[in-house]
Amino acid sequence: MSQNPIRLLLADVDGTLVTQDKVLTPRAINAVRALGAAGVMFAVTSGRPPRGMSMLIEPLGISTPVAAFNGGIIVQPDMSVIEQKVIPSELVAPTLELMESHDLSAWIYRGADWYVKDAVGPHVKQEADTVQFQPTLAESFDDLREGVAKIVGVSDDRQAMDRATEDAREQFGDKLTAAQSQPYYLDVTHPDANKGKVVTFLSSRFSIPSSQIATIGDMPNDVLMFAHSGLSIAMGNASPEVQRAARRVTTTNENEGFAHAVEAFILA
Repeated sequence: MSQNPIRLLLADVDGTLVTQDKVLTPRAINAVRALGAAGVMFAVTSGRPPRGMSMLIEPLGISTPVAAFNGGIIVQPDMSVIEQKVIPSELVAPTLELMESHDLSAWIYRGADWYVKDAVGPHVKQEADTVQFQPTLAESFDDLREGVAKIVGVSDDRQAMDRATEDAREQFGDKLTAAQSQPYYLDVTHPDANKGKVVTFLSSRFSIPSSQIATIGDMPNDVLMFAHSGLSIAMGNASPEVQRAARRVTTTNENEGFAHAVEAFILA
């Protein structure tokens, strides 16, 4: 660590930076400020849409690019687009069909809009409260083929989610990225829209070697960014598999795990 001091920390948001109630605690805010005072840059990445991360910019003083949709869209803090990777239009319908075959509800994100077929469907209200905007109700997704940044399959059936994830990876291979951002969300994005690519982007943009980048997260879709960083930290609320993929494990997000990781593994 003394030979490769951490110069940038990339953090997941839900389950990591915020509590289960989506609260950004004073200690977490102070930890980010302490990073800045120590000369360590801070960036965030999430499966959330860009608008769903805008409320973090001011309290955390974020000046780095924000990677939404797991890297599908990277924006400046003012929400202007730096780059965007969308799902190939010919794969949108097959992806929706796969989710339907596993009884998953489907959502589509395109540009600044979020589309659902059922306004009271599973987790819709929860997601609206989290991202702080309402979805657009669509009778059909037939006209939504171009410019789709992310398709989400939603279900509280963990076995159905796991089967759908495995089937998506088998059916689409390297044509798409399929990963669970929450136990009840299966995110399908462009193949280069993953958190490992976010680390690569930030490394290139700021001329920081990956050995001097730290990453912290809690879900399987965070493991790719672990593999591309010099210091990887799993949350205490992460699954055993995710924890085994990281070099360090902190406390849970309900027990100030993010702040603890900054204090114990980076600033210490």
